[in-house]
Amino acid sequence: MTIVSISPDESNGQRRGKRILDETVPLLPSKQEETGEFDEFNGASFAGAVFNLSTTIVGAGIMSLPATMKVLGLVPGILLIVFFAFFTEQSIDMLIRSSRAGKTVSYGGVMGDAFGKTGKVLIQLCIIVNNVGVLIVYMIIIGDVLSGTSSSGYHHSGVLEGWFGQHWWTSRFVILLVSMLAVFAPLACFKRVDSLRYTSALSVALAVVFVVITAGIAVVKLLAGSIAMPKLFPDVPDLASVWNFFTVVPIIVTAYICHYNVHPIENELDDPSQIKPVVRTSLALCSTVYITTSFFGFLLFGESTLDDVLANFDSNLGIPYSSVLNDAVRVSYAVHLMLVFPMIFHALRVNVDGLLFASASPLASDNRRFAIITVVLLSIIFLAANFIPSIWDAFQFTGATAAVCIGFIFPAAITLRDPHGIATKWGKILAVFMIILAVLSNAIAIYSDAYALFKKTDASPES
Repeated sequence: MTIVSISPDESNGQRRGKRILDETVPLLPSKQEETGEFDEFNGASFAGAVFNLSTTIVGAGIMSLPATMKVLGLVPGILLIVFFAFFTEQSIDMLIRSSRAGKTVSYGGVMGDAFGKTGKVLIQLCIIVNNVGVLIVYMIIIGDVLSGTSSSGYHHSGVLEGWFGQHWWTSRFVILLVSMLAVFAPLACFKRVDSLRYTSALSVALAVVFVVITAGIAVVKLLAGSIAMPKLFPDVPDLASVWNFFTVVPIIVTAYICHYNVHPIENELDDPSQIKPVVRTSLALCSTVYITTSFFGFLLFGESTLDDVLANFDSNLGIPYSSVLNDAVRVSYAVHLMLVFPMIFHALRVNVDGLLFASASPLASDNRRFAIITVVLLSIIFLAANFIPSIWDAFQFTGATAAVCIGFIFPAAITLRDPHGIATKWGKILAVFMIILAVLSNAIAIYSDAYALFKKTDASPES
């Protein structure tokens, strides 16, 4: 789609509202002067930008982090979370620097500036694959939590089934349909990222609620002497156990992927120069949530911590009001994912439009095209989550690859290509290290997922 590229007004460096039509990039403008549609919008606030970026970061992956502590131990695990927060900040800085040098306003624009049309299409495809997979998985999880799920002949009741029993209106299809019509569709109708700032704030608050409940239960049980202090360092009984360390690294590598929403948030800021403080604040906030979730989740469940810690809240916690606390955790998590959904969907829609209608008018000014793309994407995600649950297995492979490309490989490749001669020697060294680490991490993730999938397939006939 055709959209305006930012060319900062030299007389007013604080606003990026003045734009020059010189490039096609898949992004919504912060101010569409041609249509006057956003003339009343005076720019997003710092707090709103922080909440929106934080919501993009903290998704379903938060529930896998306590299990990484079980493998790595608390000290290496927490250090790794901090390390990749720093790494993510560096990769986003690479994008921002290249974007300003090339006067582009999107991730696709930066890739197009460095690698031409092929690069732009490649990043659009990666974002589409990653985000479609993430949103389908979110919807599957919401269905599991609220309606229930069956595996190996055993049915795990959802929250609503536990409260009201099995009825047609507590079935997965109906619950997801109501969620789609009452939550996802209305929130997906917003054209600006900043319009989601309040739901994003609530989403972050719900993630904090999970941390507070988990921490409270862990402290109570610790004081009662019913749990022990968790291990600080990993156990290494043999060489085979060393491999387990690498299998959990991809979880942390992809925990901070938010790069596709950095430019939309920056373009709407009242002062675009605030984007770097916004990124640092968001990463600090999310790192705090990640560390506290990992620490208290592992402290509470110890060696019994499951790969998805939410599954640990499906049994008696050994304290008063256990069932109430379990339901509070599960419901808050499901609502959290519902509110994360529109942030991920926004980037998906924009990149689908940029890929299919590269020469069309801005998406923000074409309500018909906006509505059609929104309805089609929501329908695909809804149908896939309901009728192709095994699609999760496929996205374990494509999602892992797309995520590391978006977060690390492409930013590093842009730095190494350096079309505007702005990269430093340190930046290029960091970029090489980033690519090596991302490729190794992705290879390990694919091998681990393939091994687990084949093992499950081999076990199925026996069962």
